Amino acid sequence: AFEKCESLTSITLPDSVTSIGNYAFSGCTSLEEINIPDGVTSIGDYAFSGCKKLGNVTIPDSVTSIGREAFKYCESFTSLTIPDSVTSVGTDAFNNCIGLESITVPAHAVYTIYRTNLKTAVITSGTEVSGFSGCKSLTSVTLPDTLTAIGYSAFEKCESLTSITLPDSVT
Repeated sequence: AFEKCESLTSITLPDSVTSIGNYAFSGCTSLEEINIPDGVTSIGDYAFSGCKKLGNVTIPDSVTSIGREAFKYCESFTSLTIPDSVTSVGTDAFNNCIGLESITVPAHAVYTIYRTNLKTAVITSGTEVSGFSGCKSLTSVTLPDTLTAIGYSAFEKCESLTSITLPDSVT
């Protein structure tokens, strides 16, 4: 709908919107702000890909799916919270969000976040975690009590990692 509208700086969506479609705002390189209404349940593939100036976005609890590369190259993100209501996150959804320093996400969303300057991570739910390999700036990780497994090479080359507490549930 608004793909490559390079001068668009902000968007106000009405509360009646329930889905943000594929490529909806992809390539809107000047986009800095959007408020996603509480009724939105899905964010499509590439929806905000390439929105380099897009600041932190609040993903409401109503969202259950985030598409492939939905926020790829959103370089101005500094923090990200994905609610536990999100059960599906597409490949590379948050790839190359180079400003991203802290995340609070369910375990199944971690693998979609890489090529960042991530420093802290709070995993809110899930039974297995993986995907932090190569996060050289990562210093701190908080894991949920529901965790039972840590994936192969999950924290490989996390050379700045100084603090991690493993819950008793890890087998």
